[in-house]
Amino acid sequence: MIDLHTYTSASDGRMLPQELVAHAAAVGVTVLAITDHDTTAGISAAAAVVPAGLTLVPGVEISCREADGGVHLLAYLFDQEDRVLAEMLGRIRDGREVQARRAVGLLRAGGHPIDWPQVTEVAGGAPVARRHIAAAMVTAGIAATTEIALGPDWLGPGGPLHTQAWQPTVTRAITVVRSAGGVPVLAHPRAPGGAPLTAEQIGQMAARGLVGIQVNHPGHDSQARRELRELAARLHLVPIGGSGFHGPGADPLGAASTSQAAYRRLVSEARGAAPIRR
Repeated sequence: MIDLHTYTSASDGRMLPQELVAHAAAVGVTVLAITDHDTTAGISAAAAVVPAGLTLVPGVEISCREADGGVHLLAYLFDQEDRVLAEMLGRIRDGREVQARRAVGLLRAGGHPIDWPQVTEVAGGAPVARRHIAAAMVTAGIAATTEIALGPDWLGPGGPLHTQAWQPTVTRAITVVRSAGGVPVLAHPRAPGGAPLTAEQIGQMAARGLVGIQVNHPGHDSQARRELRELAARLHLVPIGGSGFHGPGADPLGAASTSQAAYRRLVSEARGAAPIRR
């Protein structure tokens, strides 16, 4: 199995990087990409303990903006020392922290029993995200469920705690990734909650350097997968797959996989780094 979309505790995954690679090997994954949100912090720990028989693909998932809302871009096999890419990822993370601190401040100003240390404890050392605030809100009795906390009454778009953190455009992110020798791939474009990208918009991204598109994802039904597979063929994009694995209890590793042929095409496009194996 080839799974090119997973998270560790460096972002919003529930397993340490070294735990994730051990788990992947145990369930029969042969190629695993770590694609934490806007950080590469988990890659070195995973690379140090890659089990025999497993290939690790360094990656990241970049939070971007388009006119219709948020878009995620997967990037693989880039130069992790590239200054421009590192600065862009750092700016995204900094913007998210400012956004999170403002939300917590507004909760406290409204008389709710929550503070920043509580939220950072929920995050467990990972960059604080909205879901960590939502979990802290549930624990404090502010919201009944995380879904309610993340909805329009609180943290969601239109809610009193919602602000938009800085994010690059998809075009900018594609340019930076390609300059770092990496391979940019559009993540789960038909999954619920994402921006409703049209075939024309995806075609424009392809013209600007997009290399692949995530066809197989647990959030894509059979019709979405068929349409995206046809679009990938028409635009000459590499059709990849990945589970979006966050940890036990979520969609399992390998729930949406990549073919060997697509993986070879992806690697052939890379100039910044090589897959890691023992």
